[in-house]
Amino acid sequence: MYISLNATITTGRVPWPEFVRLAARLGFGGAEVNLGRAMEAGVAETKAIFEHLRIKPAAAGFPVEFRKDEQAFRQSMAKLEAQAKFLADIGCHRVATWIAASSDTPKAELRSRYKARFSEAAKVLADHGIRLGLEFLGPLHLRRQHPHEFIWRMDEMTAFAAECGPNVGLLLDAWHWHHAGATVKDILAAGKQRIVHVHISDAKKLPPEEVKDMDRLMPGEGVIDWDGFFGALKKIGYEDAVSPEVFGRGLKDMTPEEAARLALDSARAAMRKAGVA
Repeated sequence: MYISLNATITTGRVPWPEFVRLAARLGFGGAEVNLGRAMEAGVAETKAIFEHLRIKPAAAGFPVEFRKDEQAFRQSMAKLEAQAKFLADIGCHRVATWIAASSDTPKAELRSRYKARFSEAAKVLADHGIRLGLEFLGPLHLRRQHPHEFIWRMDEMTAFAAECGPNVGLLLDAWHWHHAGATVKDILAAGKQRIVHVHISDAKKLPPEEVKDMDRLMPGEGVIDWDGFFGALKKIGYEDAVSPEVFGRGLKDMTPEEAARLALDSARAAMRKAGVA
């Protein structure tokens, strides 16, 4: 496992490709890819930056618009072949996205729509050796945000991902793992095949009604069971990026470098304590 820099840590204040240079300078093993900006720069330049800095392109956002109407989905799907080829060419083999825990659309209808769309996109990604990670969201306020609850449990999202394709799994976020009531057993059951990418942040000790998604802590500052979380990842043989994704925590009041250094140091300490770094 290696630690990757996520743009939430710098609160979007570091432009591409300086973002990659910052990650390398501080000692991160990887950086998440801004797909749009990287494609503007081109394959040769983007690949050269990562290779020169000896840092990995950890993952990119899933570029397909699956949440809106069919026209928006089709327009974005038309670009996916070129995007997937670009990612493969620069050595980035993971894309990921989040799925809302509630919706204005009844669950069965939305599940069917999403399954069809993710399955179609996954086939294009698979042709280029790219995996797709789907993130479940755990906090109660997100499950109650809209009339119809959607998939928010880890075991259910794992099963849904498997239905969408052999290269589809989870973006496993420790924050949502904790607030969804998931366990070490859920990680072990998902296995290496279904854990595509990992985000980490910590949680305050609060009743479910008071938890807010945009109010997080650095790894090791809260109540999440890092020994169990990282221990399970180690047991299944996960060897890819661990990306601190922290909202709030006063990061916008720090310089991007201070925030990134804090994230790296916190993640390292939590991983060392768990015996995986």
